[in-house]
Amino acid sequence: MAVLVSTAGPLSSLSYAQEDGAEPAAAEPAADAGAPAADGAAEPAPKKLDALTWTMQALSYYFFVFLLISVIFVALFVMNMLNARRDNVVPLHLVESFEACLDENKVQEAYDLAKEDDTFLGKVLSAGLEKVSLGYDKAIEAMQEVGEEENMKLDHRLSYLALIGSLSPMIGLFGTVDGMIRAFSVIALGGATPNPAELANGISTALMTTLVGLAIAIPAIASFSILRNRVDRLALEVGITSEGLMSRFQTVGRK
Repeated sequence: MAVLVSTAGPLSSLSYAQEDGAEPAAAEPAADAGAPAADGAAEPAPKKLDALTWTMQALSYYFFVFLLISVIFVALFVMNMLNARRDNVVPLHLVESFEACLDENKVQEAYDLAKEDDTFLGKVLSAGLEKVSLGYDKAIEAMQEVGEEENMKLDHRLSYLALIGSLSPMIGLFGTVDGMIRAFSVIALGGATPNPAELANGISTALMTTLVGLAIAIPAIASFSILRNRVDRLALEVGITSEGLMSRFQTVGRK
């Protein structure tokens, strides 16, 4: 049996046919209305970078330059801190032992004690006792020469901190100029619509190198000034202490 139904109106004609014993045809699955079209598919969101990764990318190869400078700075700072300790410049045990030997008139033992001591004061005292037989004035002159030499060694080690403090911002300035050149080259070669990501990379390199260079230079200059003042104060204390200990030989070589 066949049935034909027609409806008039704004809708198109609907036909339905069914034969005896025939199953209705399965309807095709409708397309998912919520699925985006192939041509208009949304691009995946950019991956977020952590602070360290972004900093390394912004610094580019300057990252390794500043890393090397930072390691050298820390090593120099620790070395100069150890050298500027009072125990390494004016050890109290040496002062007490040396004075005790002189009180007992054991000049040779005092000389051996100072000679075996590798500190600033030990070298000054041993130099003075080596020349004391030639007179007090010769002994003081020898002590001053050794004192100036040892003070120069301490200043020489400290000067590397000042070098880092001067060099780091210059490297940062070099990176600033390099980054700005990269940024302007993107604008010059990118036509009317330069790539914003490449433009941002150049600017971030310029700013980040300046920041890191100053971040290294500021503590380097500060530590140099603090340690320099400490070394000068200890060197002055060495001079006063050594002359005080050798003052009992003032009559040697004088009539």
